[in-house]
Amino acid sequence: GEPSGDQLGSRLMQALRLQKPGRLAFSGVGGIAMAAEGLASLFPLEDIAVMGILPVIRRLPALLARIRQTADAVIAERPDVLVLIDSPDFTHRVARRVRQHLPGLPVVNYVSPSVWAWRPGRARKMTAYVDHVLALLPFEPQAHERLGGPACSYVGHPLIERLQDLRPNASEARARAATPPNVLILPGSRRAEIQRLLPDFGAALAIIARDIGAVNAILPAVEHLEDEIRALVAGWPVKPRIVRGEAEKLAAFRCARVALVASGTATLELALAGVPMVVAYKVSRAEECLRFLVTAPSIVLPNLVLGTNVIAEFVQRDCEPERLAAEMVALIRDGAARDRQCAALARLDGLMRLPDGETPSGRAARIVIATARRL
Repeated sequence: GEPSGDQLGSRLMQALRLQKPGRLAFSGVGGIAMAAEGLASLFPLEDIAVMGILPVIRRLPALLARIRQTADAVIAERPDVLVLIDSPDFTHRVARRVRQHLPGLPVVNYVSPSVWAWRPGRARKMTAYVDHVLALLPFEPQAHERLGGPACSYVGHPLIERLQDLRPNASEARARAATPPNVLILPGSRRAEIQRLLPDFGAALAIIARDIGAVNAILPAVEHLEDEIRALVAGWPVKPRIVRGEAEKLAAFRCARVALVASGTATLELALAGVPMVVAYKVSRAEECLRFLVTAPSIVLPNLVLGTNVIAEFVQRDCEPERLAAEMVALIRDGAARDRQCAALARLDGLMRLPDGETPSGRAARIVIATARRL
């Protein structure tokens, strides 16, 4: 339901074609990237890009209609393999309906649901309609085995294919040590995240500047929310430089000394880029009531991969400007806090890299082909 899933799908399509040239056709639901690979989507991907309890409730009839439409299309097509890409609240409902009508159809789930974080019972239930899970994080196969889930293989996170885009060259490395320090502000990619976090991030930035002097703040903006972001930061005492597009964002990563970031995939990008960070997150009051269901020791992906909470996280009421700023100042300055986090981030390569130079999309394609009934 999001651009990240669309990118995963497009790279998987490319890898499948490389491994089975001239023998494949694709149908289903996807976005711009998958369309560029020849997929004619049943409907726009944005129709199912909904997050949060209340937005889902408001659009429930339309979402249920899209689930039925997608399942009916799969049943009519009778493909050789069905690949679910993330968005489990949508894709798993499709798979359950399809399994009732096509019990012999192999189903591969690309991106494991966060069964290790909340609702662990989902893992065992998935065995009824998923044959193989392709995991992006190295600890997920063990989690599925422990919870009685389907067969699960670590195929690698797509970010490990982009390490050269994340790592600084010599001049960019010098920029990381320059004065004033380059401070990244990353409030998330969704409107609700940005609206909840930017006020606290702006106040924290002002405290940082008060305590250590001038800072060079950089805010990579999601293109479709750029105008809203500019309006929200217009009154900040420390004005960030807003950059747009993937290339400018990655250039900012390579020059950054520290980052203040919303929990999400950006934390893993920063970690692989070697940028120390402080993580924050806020959800609605309705969603906060479900926090007791979360069983993971951290909401920060690098912490989970590393097996230690080396990156500080501030959630809900703990997300206060003073606390964010104090942690950021400790990371901007040379010292034990910065050294400890940098040393931990340097371990990620060894934990996430695939053997024999295989790419995540290549390994995913190989397992999809092996699971399919006649490819």
